[in-house]
Amino acid sequence: MTNFKDLGLAEPLLRALATEGYDQPTPIQAQVVPAMMKGRDVLGTAQTGTGKTAAFTLPILHRLLGVGTRPSPKTCRALILAPTRELAAQIAESVRAYGKHGHLSSTVVVGGLKISKQIRALERGVDILVATPGRLLDLKSQDAVRFDDIQTVVLDEADHMMDMGFLPQIKKILQQLPKERQTALLSATMPKDIRALADQFLNDPVNVAVAQVSKPVDRIDQTVRFVPHTQKRDILVDILRDKKVESAIVFTRTKRGADRVARHLEQAGLASAAIHGNKSQNQRIKALDAFKNRKLLVLVATDIAARGIDIDQVSHVVNYELPNVPESYVHRIGRTARAGESGTAISLCDGEERKLLRDIEKLIGSKIPTEGMVPEFNEQGGGSDRKNFDPTRGGERSKRKPRSRNRNRNRGNGGNANQGRQKQSSASS
Repeated sequence: MTNFKDLGLAEPLLRALATEGYDQPTPIQAQVVPAMMKGRDVLGTAQTGTGKTAAFTLPILHRLLGVGTRPSPKTCRALILAPTRELAAQIAESVRAYGKHGHLSSTVVVGGLKISKQIRALERGVDILVATPGRLLDLKSQDAVRFDDIQTVVLDEADHMMDMGFLPQIKKILQQLPKERQTALLSATMPKDIRALADQFLNDPVNVAVAQVSKPVDRIDQTVRFVPHTQKRDILVDILRDKKVESAIVFTRTKRGADRVARHLEQAGLASAAIHGNKSQNQRIKALDAFKNRKLLVLVATDIAARGIDIDQVSHVVNYELPNVPESYVHRIGRTARAGESGTAISLCDGEERKLLRDIEKLIGSKIPTEGMVPEFNEQGGGSDRKNFDPTRGGERSKRKPRSRNRNRNRGNGGNANQGRQKQSSASS
């Protein structure tokens, strides 16, 4: 198949895709769309940035365009579950973009926003509901939503939902859905718990595996820079001031770290904002919108946002700190080189992060090229020698000289002891 017309999609969807500038399906779209249009369950393994959102939203929209009736009050016909508020918002945005010529209704229910407004949005019923598991169950407990009309359910980023502790909630939701339904489960990785979930709730699914999480997109230029931890902020500023940086996402391990880095960048004159779990939903939406509209050059984020930011034309990703989980590295750098574009990923590695780097390189199956050593790291022309990296000095390990026996002799010479130390100090300087 060479274009979306070959997939048999309805004309309003083809018009919307043309408006978005898409004419050729990605590999996952070419496999998932036909399977779901035939009513099959789907078990898909694909990392972010491969086009999987369109892969499951297009067949849902295609089927709903042919229904011709309004949904019943408090019901939805298709349910899409996502792990984070950001990802839910991105999915809903795709639903609106692809379905804009079809007059279908949709809404988003997530935590962090007033539940009363979401209850009102569901009163008349919607065609497509995008939700995070916790808020959906809250609404169900208040009898604000009914599951009996659901025909299709999608679990997006299932492994991430498991990592965030949503697995019991997901099972609770699936157990309440109609038995006669279509189910699609998409995950970047396929751990045992997710495989067991699929075995329990999917019926003879079509298996699709595209772009495994251990393989970053080929269009990403990856490099690592060995730097002392104390110099990371200044080096980050130098990187982001490069004219080649059109927009950048900087990843930190902690929420406080994200706030500190964002403040430092602002003080350096670089328009920045932090996004993480301690920010309110309105703050996160405001920061994302400003970043999309190029009012911000830099978005500083924690890993909770790594799979929830789907923004085209992010030129650079910088790992200010390497992630503790190797797979998160692939998700992070996958924020660039989207929609067929190329991108750059730069990682800053201090001495304490060397093991994390080795784990990442083991996962992706290759060494990440070294670039841009700071002067201290290259004193002996061996700055790229990772074995000699000294985390306490931020550079090459110094070759210790053997203790001089004269030092002990000087200690026994009374007033000559200080003189001996001075000579020793001069000799080693």
